[in-house]
Amino acid sequence: MGVLRDARKAVKIGRDLLANRRARGELSQRLSKLPPLEPGKYKIAVYFADGQVNMYQIRQWYKPLAELAKTWPVVVLSRGATAATKLFEESPLPVAYVRTVVALEQTLAEQDIRIVFYVNQNTKNFQMFRYGQRWHVFINHGESDKMYMTTNQFKAYDYSLVAGDAALARLQKVLWDFDFDKRAIKIGRPQADHYSGVLPYTPDERTVVLYAPTWEGDRRSAAYGSIASHGVKLVRALLATGKHRVVYRPHPRSGVVDHTYGAANREIIGMLAAANTADPTAQHVHDTGSELGWQLSSADVAIVDISAMVYDRLASGKPLMITRPVDPEAKIDLGGYLSACEWLTADDATEIVRHTDRLLHDPDAVGRLAVWAERYFGDTAPGAATARFHAAVQHLMDQWEHYSAIHSNDEEQQISAVPSRGPAAAVSGSASGSARPTGDTGEDDDEL
Repeated sequence: MGVLRDARKAVKIGRDLLANRRARGELSQRLSKLPPLEPGKYKIAVYFADGQVNMYQIRQWYKPLAELAKTWPVVVLSRGATAATKLFEESPLPVAYVRTVVALEQTLAEQDIRIVFYVNQNTKNFQMFRYGQRWHVFINHGESDKMYMTTNQFKAYDYSLVAGDAALARLQKVLWDFDFDKRAIKIGRPQADHYSGVLPYTPDERTVVLYAPTWEGDRRSAAYGSIASHGVKLVRALLATGKHRVVYRPHPRSGVVDHTYGAANREIIGMLAAANTADPTAQHVHDTGSELGWQLSSADVAIVDISAMVYDRLASGKPLMITRPVDPEAKIDLGGYLSACEWLTADDATEIVRHTDRLLHDPDAVGRLAVWAERYFGDTAPGAATARFHAAVQHLMDQWEHYSAIHSNDEEQQISAVPSRGPAAAVSGSASGSARPTGDTGEDDDEL
């Protein structure tokens, strides 16, 4: 098994190298045709140091940030070639490709960045932390009760934008000597104000069931994924009725660690394809789209793993079940919604039809959802979260002005404002076609 695992890792590394080289080639051609960003325009940056595989983490912020950009111009700083390639194709926000630290510094020197947002805990975030005189703000890529949500890494940021009271209670248990009143700002779930999208099926009398599992995790304590333990059985049972429509949205990383998990994922995809071939009116969906919204709002019942999808769905106030991990080492925080949720065990997966019917006709379950939605997100009325998000940004901008005035007479120590080193070192641009080429086409040695 060890030899086979090593061989798979070697193949993956080889694929990553090829993908990076192709991405750099595409970027070089694209950027050579695009003009530079307008100097001094952008006040907010979204720092994204990951590759294409983790694009889901920034995609969910596209719409809220595009709305924010109407007031405060926002630019995405992308460190990886594969992610930058996708960002240039799809991002509604301007994009700067800053593979090297020199390129990053050049872009910062040319823009008036006062707030830097982070959607994950990538180790390269620390390369950005070195630049002071701006707020470094963690906005995360979703609300959940995973152990990821209680990491001491929150202390590395000047501020964190959190969903609500549940997030604060979770963090207060583990972050000692942390000024929550100042550094943790509640904003709810702005993404919920943008749940939308064109349905890929024609609504009819079928019950629509969203199955949105997470990946298998890279350690037993985070083994929340259900595709291999629950997924094949529950999807097979739903397809057999002829009365259900399955929307299957697996995590983009499904199967990257566990070959068996990847095989189960492919089996489910094959079952959906076969069912659609047998009955084209069924219109089961294997959803790999970048947009998340219609899936949460249109499904009659959602089945999700312990992940941010629990809370994305919770904000809708519609029925959901959560798969209980089969690994006894998987950590489950029972201090929040998971203490009162509707669990689905692996043994009960074959009875999913009975469980979905029960949820759809249980008013008490809907009532419990409403109570927990308020605890996690505060006011969930349309537009309320967006208003809180914008108010939080305005507060941070006001704080920036305050401290800028205090230090206006200090000796100039702007580390980020380094002199230009000959030709522009950064690559800047936007999805709509604004960029500056770079002379840096070397190996992407810090992206793998």
